[in-house]
Order: sequence, then structure tokens, then C-alpha cells
Amino acid sequence: MNIGILDRVLRLSTGVGVVLFDYLANANWEIIFLLFGLWSVLTSVFGWCPFYRVFGVNTCPATFKSNIAIE
Repeated sequence: MNIGILDRVLRLSTGVGVVLFDYLANANWEIIFLLFGLWSVLTSVFGWCPFYRVFGVNTCPATFKSNIAIE
């Protein structure tokens, strides 16, 4: 996980808002709004953003470590 609570809440509310706005959009912009909204909602739900990983950003205060040794 690399997305913190505040970041997740902002992404979720923005994503839901954009998906709802998608119903009012012009047909040309409908797919773009839908994809942006779904991206925001999915990254919020899973708590992980691939772009954050690429750029080395981590807003999640907790770190998770596994105690399982792979042999």
C-alpha cells in the first residue's frame, strides 16, 4: 500500500464525482471521464497507485513487512 487515508478519501470522492458527472457529459468526453473516475475509485479502494511507485511517492504512514521466508 502506498496511498494514505486522506489521499484515499480524496481519490474516492473525486472519482465518484467524476463518474456521476460522466452521465451529464458530451459523448466525446464520456469515455475520458469514465476512465479517470474509475481509475481514482480503484486506486482508492486498493490503496495502491502504480504511478506513486514509479515516482517513489508513499503517503501511507504504515509499512507492511512479511515474515514469510521464500526458499
